[in-house]
Amino acid sequence: MSDVGLSFHFDRMAMSLALGYLLGTIPFGLFFAWLSGAGDIRKLGSGNIGATNVLRTGKKWAAAATLLCDGAKGAAAVLLARYFIFYDMEALAGLGAVLGHMFPIWLRFKGGKGVATFLGICLGLYWPVGLAVAATWLGAAAIWRISSLSALIAISLSSAYFLLFHQEGYSVLALALSVLVIVMHRENIRRLLRGEEPRIGAKNNAR
Repeated sequence: MSDVGLSFHFDRMAMSLALGYLLGTIPFGLFFAWLSGAGDIRKLGSGNIGATNVLRTGKKWAAAATLLCDGAKGAAAVLLARYFIFYDMEALAGLGAVLGHMFPIWLRFKGGKGVATFLGICLGLYWPVGLAVAATWLGAAAIWRISSLSALIAISLSSAYFLLFHQEGYSVLALALSVLVIVMHRENIRRLLRGEEPRIGAKNNAR
């Protein structure tokens, strides 16, 4: 590859990562919690801007809207990079979206844990895998009624799902993002081990 071609390739990589990051930083949980009258979600419950913490306010429509929009920004990052930057760049855009959601510059790098955005990325990359991840989350939630446990199970299986559907390239991204999301859930994991993790819909101050 020539120097010009290499430079152009890196430019597209940077564009994809930046696009994903900027989309990921949109704090839908903060917006919808405020619109619902719940106030600043960062001062309620766990302080997290994700859908699970919004649900703890009792504003179910706001939690549903947060879940959908956080997922949509992950899918949008992948699809925009794929069709408007370059086909092989969508994985970088997905990575950027999760990083933006977790570490938004507008909120002093204190964001969410990336579950819904990760699901949106899976749907954008290869929708059958996205559906498999969503179905796994719903199934686990129906059994245990614990959001974090359901998310950890579904996300941990995502890389295997990509392999099952012969999407080996995407499985590497899924594995890397899975590790990142699991690290963000380290406090949840400690509470799970102690049997103290709250169930879906419970109003509490767990972090």
